[in-house]
Amino acid sequence: MGATITPNASAVDPGIAGKGYVHPEVLVSTDWLAEHLDDPSIRIIESDEDVLLYDTGHIPGAQKVDWHQDLNDPVLRDYVSSEQFQELLREKGIDENTTVVFYGDKNNWWAAYAFWVFQLFGFTNAKLLDGGRIKWEQEHRPFNTDLPRHKKTSYKAPKRSDEKIRAFFKEVREHSEKGKPLIDVRSPEEYTGQRTHMPDYPQEGTLRGGHIKGARSVPWARAANPDGSFKDAASLRAIYEHEKGLKKSDDIVAYCRIGERSSHTWFVLTYLLGYERVRNYDGSWTEWGNAVRAPIEKGPEK
Repeated sequence: MGATITPNASAVDPGIAGKGYVHPEVLVSTDWLAEHLDDPSIRIIESDEDVLLYDTGHIPGAQKVDWHQDLNDPVLRDYVSSEQFQELLREKGIDENTTVVFYGDKNNWWAAYAFWVFQLFGFTNAKLLDGGRIKWEQEHRPFNTDLPRHKKTSYKAPKRSDEKIRAFFKEVREHSEKGKPLIDVRSPEEYTGQRTHMPDYPQEGTLRGGHIKGARSVPWARAANPDGSFKDAASLRAIYEHEKGLKKSDDIVAYCRIGERSSHTWFVLTYLLGYERVRNYDGSWTEWGNAVRAPIEKGPEK
């Protein structure tokens, strides 16, 4: 149940190859993307926490995917249907032969989230821009406000499959009761229960603070360098394996508050370290912290 990469996405960027990842083909450097801005086989997708940011300027040729409006069902707490996903990709000029490169703000939180949702629909011809929007900006690379238009495709989306990479409340509770690895990627204050939200963020309706019983605390940002790029594989293994004792064969569930930060960690474990069974619990703390009689622990990691 490990990562699956399609042939179209198999080429490895030389700027990424030296970092030691199991699947280096899922990342591209800013140099690589700058050289491929006019490649007709590539679609660049910006997905941000700040959904207004794209309109202020974006990488030339990039199209916007709004994580809230484009990927989430407007009524159910769930993702869009296969038909809605299919129409989204058709309108963006994407089909099975297109390589999609995601990037965004917040060190690619929501870009990783969009990447993860695309995987739910079996769209594996996808990559992340290492460092995301902030690295591109720090390197003084171009932005514009043009809105690209592409010929509509006839892409056919398969039925969405959640089993391999998505976890639900009941499954997570059973996972915890069996003592299987849970990774809480929130801030230390959220983990201990001192806060129910990130510093400088609003309260999102969670009634109880703390963490899921048995969860280990590995804040998502530990996997990133100051410029937003991912740390090399050796540094990542030092965190997840030497410090936290994880193994590639472990059955792991990652969670945060609403699923975006844990998508980042899911990406790290699944693709950069090659772990075989990692699921993202997108219900995360906004569900768990509100669920009646859900087991909660407070305080530092035991």
